[in-house]
Amino acid sequence: MSTTPRHLLVIDDEPFIGRIIALHFERGPFRVSLAEDGPSALAFLRANCDVELVLVDVNLPGMSGLDVMEEARKDPDLARLPFVVLTATGQSANSERARALGAAGFVTKPFSPNKLYQQVCAVLGECNAEDL
Repeated sequence: MSTTPRHLLVIDDEPFIGRIIALHFERGPFRVSLAEDGPSALAFLRANCDVELVLVDVNLPGMSGLDVMEEARKDPDLARLPFVVLTATGQSANSERARALGAAGFVTKPFSPNKLYQQVCAVLGECNAEDL
């Protein structure tokens, strides 16, 4: 496994959730950047080609997490970037749209940080829960 931390972008409009995710993942082989809305997340992604995976909340102000995914899919430099979608229970229409946009995984809120970590490891294929 690489010794260089894997770069994740977490997009969530609740700063507390972003910080909890960052604290948990940074105990393993990850470096985490945070964004609180779609436009700033897209700008960050376009400026930082080393992001390897995006964790995105569906419900964001102004521009939904699914809109962020859709815009990323239109950009040749971001089109293959894996997204793991954080969804609230009972949002089946959002899940269907996320699948259609090529979401790599889904985690339902409220979530266990360990479950989220395992989902990211499954998508990236290089880490596991023992990394913590």
